[in-house]
Amino acid sequence: MRHNLTVMFDPGQSDLPDFFRRHEVEVVSSLPYFLEQQTDAQRGHGVFHKSIEALLRLNAVGYGVDGSSFVLNLVYNPVGAFLPPPQASIEADFKRELLARYGVSSITSTQSRTCQSSVSLTICGAAENEERYIGEGYESENSNKSADSGFS
Repeated sequence: MRHNLTVMFDPGQSDLPDFFRRHEVEVVSSLPYFLEQQTDAQRGHGVFHKSIEALLRLNAVGYGVDGSSFVLNLVYNPVGAFLPPPQASIEADFKRELLARYGVSSITSTQSRTCQSSVSLTICGAAENEERYIGEGYESENSNKSADSGFS
């Protein structure tokens, strides 16, 4: 289920982590970056801290915790007219920084339509590049497009 992390703080929504657990919901949420400045610049003042608190609440009921069957997917969505960095490196950065800075446990795996591989942190292209990323990216997986497309 796609879940806006900050909704958890709306009136009557504080029980969402327990609801998700009871119904064994696979949660997919997004976080622009693992630092406050970048996230709040994209989403608004205070969104970062609410998002971190929501992730901690999900961790508290077993989501994203090693050995748990409760799946927490975190989608990275950068701002700007560029493609994201290599998935493996940004995944490692997010996992390391979220744990070290905020005590948020590992995020588990997912795949997104705008991404080319399934790993723990889904990386999606910026809106300005979405058509190119989807169109050329998926076509290049099954054809011999030139290296100039930027996809392999």
